[in-house]
Amino acid sequence: MAVFKLDNVEDLYAIGNVLGSGHFGQVREVRERATGVLWAGKFLKLKKGAGSRLGLERKSVEKEVEILQSLQHQNIMALKDVFESRAELVLIIELIKGGELFDFIAEKENLTETEAIEFMKQILEGVSYMHQKYVAHFDLKPENIMLSDKHAPNPDIKIIDFGMAHRFIQGEEYKSLGGTPQYIAPEIINYEPLSTAADMWSIGVITYILLSGLSPFQGETDEETLRNIVAMNYEFEPHYFSQTSNMAKDFIQKLLVKDQRYERITAEECLVHPWIKPLNRTQIAKRNRSSINMKNFKKFNARRKWKMSFNMVSACNRFCRLQLLCKARGPEQQELRDCESDQEDTGTKPASLLRRRLSSSS
Repeated sequence: MAVFKLDNVEDLYAIGNVLGSGHFGQVREVRERATGVLWAGKFLKLKKGAGSRLGLERKSVEKEVEILQSLQHQNIMALKDVFESRAELVLIIELIKGGELFDFIAEKENLTETEAIEFMKQILEGVSYMHQKYVAHFDLKPENIMLSDKHAPNPDIKIIDFGMAHRFIQGEEYKSLGGTPQYIAPEIINYEPLSTAADMWSIGVITYILLSGLSPFQGETDEETLRNIVAMNYEFEPHYFSQTSNMAKDFIQKLLVKDQRYERITAEECLVHPWIKPLNRTQIAKRNRSSINMKNFKKFNARRKWKMSFNMVSACNRFCRLQLLCKARGPEQQELRDCESDQEDTGTKPASLLRRRLSSSS
């Protein structure tokens, strides 16, 4: 059961500056009064009633809170407290200042595979812990892999955003049609029963991008991307993988496997794969001589950030047009008012819509 406190959040935390905002509320820096420790406070508006279109339903947050309260690991964003009032929920979460891992890497002039592996190892340790708790994230992508503090000598990886996460119960069959097209596993697209193995596919895609600066299944459209995933249409193009070790390619190949249950390796198996944990000096030497394609990686990250900015501007423009439309229609069109204002633009497109497009165009 998720644990919610009924205390006044301001009695325990001093509320500071706004760090970000969205359709459902805002994130502010908060200071714990008893210890002086800084956290982030996520202030979420709740729906006032069953017919209200503004705000979030409590149940939609409760599942994420319950999962986060059960996960306490160095590489997973910490949730300290949750406060509930009639109007809002306040989540007190770890203040993560280091930004996205991919942005941090893109600032470097060069990066060896050995250095990249140190980050991958932390990601795998966090994912392995989750899976041992029977939790799958279902939205692993660069935007959800952060650094605690990029100025630290050895910054910690932090996996964030558990809005799509699910805890498996023994004997349960779970299906879902959500995720970001270029990172989702084929079993999601095919609407098959899911397992924690779907996260491992995403790890394979992230590793491929990290080493080459190329997305393995990316097409001109989302539909083409999904077709490429289902058809397993990817390769290690020499132009992008000339500096990549064979061990790294083997690691990726063991993750980008269509058969999720019997062939795709687990997080625990990844941690003992020779690319992550070399067996001898020869393997160590090969890793040290190999490096990631920084020139192409920087281009990929720049395109990724541009797309995120474009999506945000587009969402804001749609929201402004909607507000003008609602005002022009007047109170008699109340059902149109705020019809998109409670739809958060996260860059995660529902795979269900993509599958329908895919079916209609085939």
